[in-house]
Amino acid sequence: MEVAVSRTLSSLNSGLIWAGAGISASAIVVGTWIAPLGWRQGLLAIILGHLLGGILFFAAGFIGAKTGKNAMQTVQISFGKGSVFFSLANVLQLVGWTAIMIYTGAEISNALSLALWGFSAFSLWAVLLGVLIILWLFTGSNQLGKSKLATLIAMFGLTLWLSVKVLNGQPNSTISGEMPFSTAVELATIMPLSWLPLVSDYTSKAKKPFAATFFASVGYLLTSGWIYALGLGMVLFTGQSEIAPMLLLTGMSLVGIVVMILSTVTTTFLDAYSAGVSASNICAKLKETPTAIAVTLIGTLLALSLPVTQYENFLLLIGSVFAPMIAVQMADFFVLKRTELQAKMDWIACGLWFTGFLLYHILSYNHVHLPLGLTIPVMLVIFMATIIVRKRIK
Repeated sequence: MEVAVSRTLSSLNSGLIWAGAGISASAIVVGTWIAPLGWRQGLLAIILGHLLGGILFFAAGFIGAKTGKNAMQTVQISFGKGSVFFSLANVLQLVGWTAIMIYTGAEISNALSLALWGFSAFSLWAVLLGVLIILWLFTGSNQLGKSKLATLIAMFGLTLWLSVKVLNGQPNSTISGEMPFSTAVELATIMPLSWLPLVSDYTSKAKKPFAATFFASVGYLLTSGWIYALGLGMVLFTGQSEIAPMLLLTGMSLVGIVVMILSTVTTTFLDAYSAGVSASNICAKLKETPTAIAVTLIGTLLALSLPVTQYENFLLLIGSVFAPMIAVQMADFFVLKRTELQAKMDWIACGLWFTGFLLYHILSYNHVHLPLGLTIPVMLVIFMATIIVRKRIK
């Protein structure tokens, strides 16, 4: 059954919501991984990766905005009942992201409170973040309101202040470690790509499809690239690879806690809400907000029980699952002009997706390094294959 979507999202709100999503502690962490490349090469990799990821982000969001269908409904256009598999995969990755974001925010806040007041309570910080995310969910998914707008403005201002503090100096070009340029591009591409299975949950409500998707893409890419660069600069300019000591070094102690809390809440609520939307595609009885609350609670419990500081492989796995999926969708929607939901399983689309998934892991297993990473080349192969196979069979 097709669900009617009310178009209430303005282009400005769309841009601000996704600009807020780009500011996250996880993006800072990934930015620090790129430091062995140095400032110029690292910055080039960040810009190139975000431009590539941004094109995909816009394409996925525009499909939902144009059709008025949420993310997993747009998947149903290409895969039919196969969309249930991707809905389940999306729920699982969003639970993982919720746990990562809460863990990271709580860990940094705890380190700061320990340094400031000798007060260590990781569990308390994690629970606090979980509660704030749930409260944010109740304020609505696609409208800012005065409180949300004030929060975003404060977060942007504090992040700008932090950037000035961090980048006020000369970069150190002798950072140890290895990071191939192609892997850095891949890591910069995958962060916007990780939002592909949920961006249409918001753009589908847009009053002006193109404008809202464009503002969302630009808003996210500008802030996400900025935060990546902040993580890169944090290592090169201050010599710190951990966020908490860097915040203390720049004098942003208490303010740093506020930044961590705000950025964690404004980003993670998108994950939790979209997990609820995807769950409703699996079973109509699963309502969005209650499911989102359940996902937040599960993410909080995982954050309390598991160390989730290393997630590079998690990011690459997300790319291998969802990149071939969106490649099939883009070929179907933009070239083959498919716009209707399918009731049956589309085995052709599923076969094309599996080919892309398999190709990605074969190349990765054999340590193949392509100039733009593996995600984009694999997507191009599946994009072209989808067009050729669909036309041949038709």
